[in-house]
Amino acid sequence: MKLSIKINDMRDEIIKSTQEILKIKSIEDTSKEGMPFGEGVSKALEYALKLSEGMGFKTRNLDGFIGYAEYGEGEEYVGVLGHLDVVPEGDGWKYPPYGAEIHSGKLYARGALDDKGPIIAALYGLKAIKELNIPLSKKVRIIFGTNEETGCGEMEYYLKHEKPPVSGFTPDAMYPLIFAEKGILSFDLVKEIKILETEDFGIKYIKGGQRVNMVPDYCEVGIWAREKEFIIKALDKFKEIYDYNLTAHIKSDMLVIKSVGVSAHGSTPELGVNAIAQMFKFLETLPIEETHIYEFVKFINKNIGFELNGESLGINLKDEDSGELSFNVGTVEMKDNKIVLGINIRYPVTFKMEDVTEPIEKSIKDSGVEMCNVRHQGPLYFPKDHPLVETLLRVYKEQTGDNREPIAIGGGTYAKEMPNIVAFGPAFPGKPDLCHQANEYIEIEDLIINTKIYAEAIYELAK
Repeated sequence: MKLSIKINDMRDEIIKSTQEILKIKSIEDTSKEGMPFGEGVSKALEYALKLSEGMGFKTRNLDGFIGYAEYGEGEEYVGVLGHLDVVPEGDGWKYPPYGAEIHSGKLYARGALDDKGPIIAALYGLKAIKELNIPLSKKVRIIFGTNEETGCGEMEYYLKHEKPPVSGFTPDAMYPLIFAEKGILSFDLVKEIKILETEDFGIKYIKGGQRVNMVPDYCEVGIWAREKEFIIKALDKFKEIYDYNLTAHIKSDMLVIKSVGVSAHGSTPELGVNAIAQMFKFLETLPIEETHIYEFVKFINKNIGFELNGESLGINLKDEDSGELSFNVGTVEMKDNKIVLGINIRYPVTFKMEDVTEPIEKSIKDSGVEMCNVRHQGPLYFPKDHPLVETLLRVYKEQTGDNREPIAIGGGTYAKEMPNIVAFGPAFPGKPDLCHQANEYIEIEDLIINTKIYAEAIYELAK
């Protein structure tokens, strides 16, 4: 009760600090000295540490890779691990993506929910404990990650220099709690091509998507065509059959075809509309039958298309704990006599990586398509009667009155990178999944409730 009252008193301060860090565009960029993930990410880390110092916490910046705020004494510590980096904002925002504006009780910005807002809430939860002088038997660290969206490279650096927490959580998923996370497999499907042009027609480039873990909301193809009207008429005819957002634009001697979809998190591709899949469906109708590009497009349309579970590749896996495999085509690029398609797969927790890769390798055999640049995170599983799971569920129930069971997700969190933690919040059941989408927001009331939940959770784990 004391914590809740204290947090209510800090309401304006919590909102202001969240707005300030959301205004920092912290997308991974070119590495610089002391800024391994670029200037924007570094600025966000500096802000978080300066804010923490102002609260009276000890802070440490580990060479720009990661930092933390620390409170309390002892050898063992409880860790709360969130990330300050964000995915690109994409298009379709009704408010500035880095304006951190409040409209109708909602704070809009990239990172509001994923994950700047929640980690600031956790920091203020710890501040409330400190200001009330509530005794703890363990130290607490609020750890500010910087590379969660593009590889978690900072976590390896952290664990080389620091021991892991004895327990903790990452506020980077949903309530009531995540007890299982699917395995994540990302790779490129690559085909060497000869960009052949006739006197009448030639594809100059293909590009689409921003990250493999995002449903692409945009894809475009540049076409040289003597008879541009022929392609435009072909597109009009195609759109009579398929209700896709495809448009043709003449740029000097080139015709640019644009495909617009709807972005979503790669773990929930069913919430988006894949702009690359739309484009590939159209490309197969063009007069490119004698080219390597056509072979690749036809292969992808036949074996992937708009499927979200990998069925045509023989990988439609599912289990009772975590459900069905999800499949996302996230990026495409054609240049330098090569076409590259970026794939992101989330597979159920009772399966192994080989259960996914072996059928795919069998499917692409003799097609001229290769699987390259493979990245993998194995599944994560905590028994439902694990003390950490039981403690956090109890806190959630006491704060909300909600008695739901823990859930499994396809999204990967820091819980896979840091021992002894699980994903806990910040999204409440029934609320929209806004991660990686345009118009991402966190409701102000949810920000405050999260602060209260995280304060109680920190106390219960560290008391």
